[in-house]
Amino acid sequence: MTRTVTGTAAGRLPDFPWDSLAGARAKAARHPGGVVDLSIGTPVDDTPELLATALAGAGNAPGYPTALGTAELRTAAAGWLQRRLGVRLADPLGAVPSVVPTVGSKELVALLPTMLGLRGAGTVLIPEVAYPTYEVGAVLAGLTVRRTDTPPADVAGVVLVWLNSPGNPHGRVLTDDELRAWVAWGRAHGVPVVADECYATLGWDVEPRSILHPEVAGEDHTGLLAVHSLSKQSTAAGYRAGLLSGDPALVRQVWEVRRHLGLLVPTPVQSAMAAALADDAHVDEQRERYRGRRDRLATAVRAAGARIDHSEAGLYLWVTRDEDCWTTIDWLAGLGIVAAPGSFYGPAGGRHVRMALTATDERVDAAVERLVG
Repeated sequence: MTRTVTGTAAGRLPDFPWDSLAGARAKAARHPGGVVDLSIGTPVDDTPELLATALAGAGNAPGYPTALGTAELRTAAAGWLQRRLGVRLADPLGAVPSVVPTVGSKELVALLPTMLGLRGAGTVLIPEVAYPTYEVGAVLAGLTVRRTDTPPADVAGVVLVWLNSPGNPHGRVLTDDELRAWVAWGRAHGVPVVADECYATLGWDVEPRSILHPEVAGEDHTGLLAVHSLSKQSTAAGYRAGLLSGDPALVRQVWEVRRHLGLLVPTPVQSAMAAALADDAHVDEQRERYRGRRDRLATAVRAAGARIDHSEAGLYLWVTRDEDCWTTIDWLAGLGIVAAPGSFYGPAGGRHVRMALTATDERVDAAVERLVG
């Protein structure tokens, strides 16, 4: 199904969705056991010591950081992509970069259409159920948005494609065939295809595949970009540490604009990123924490009579009681639990809520007790 979003005029941002949860938060706060906030996917566990040590060790940084990224960071990023995702980049230290650091991933998502020079006219394709910032980025660039989960026959005016696998909010993972179909479509029509893969290391029921993997992209990354983040896998959201990699021609274009805008990842953060990307142990340890919370919460959600759709990867459960999402939000608020309504992510999410795994073990256990009590 393909649908064009017409509710947000160019130059006008949509309402910030989280503000509409004020009533649910107030109701949940009246629970005698306190609020269990599962609405926002912000990490709560300690940042691993190896990041803090590297950050402090690079604290003497009197000069401006490099927008390109230090050689240490780019080498570590290429090694991580190869080791964890099976992605082979073009020379990360070459004259034309294949990977650059970003100030987290959200600013990149919001500014990418602008940095690719796509301002003023055209359409951005985003998933039917999608992270709201894809639409924000289109609006900021004066572009329109069309929601679709399949390559459309009508390509008129399309200038960019966003994919998200594993998906936020629903945890859906695209198959290799689905990814290959988008790659072929983008290349056939000269449209860049960008995959947001920030949850790539958090596959539960399936192993997510990067769009840059040779079995998807082929021998090179022409027309393709991938976005990654250390926020979740390294519990480092406060560091604002992300990566953009793929087609060197597109990466270079983004890098050039970032230099002009002063979008620079601080040197100490770049050092911490390099340390994190070179170490797998802390990523695997955090993954197991999330796995335990996921297993306990999913069991309780089902025991309460709700259904979980998709959710085969990522940090969220996509929950439905086959009713309007705000009715479910109200039910959960009565239990002292705050979730995110699926309507935040597009009309197709209107009968689901998103429950995050990013709460402490104590708060997850409190939610479990309330759901099954």
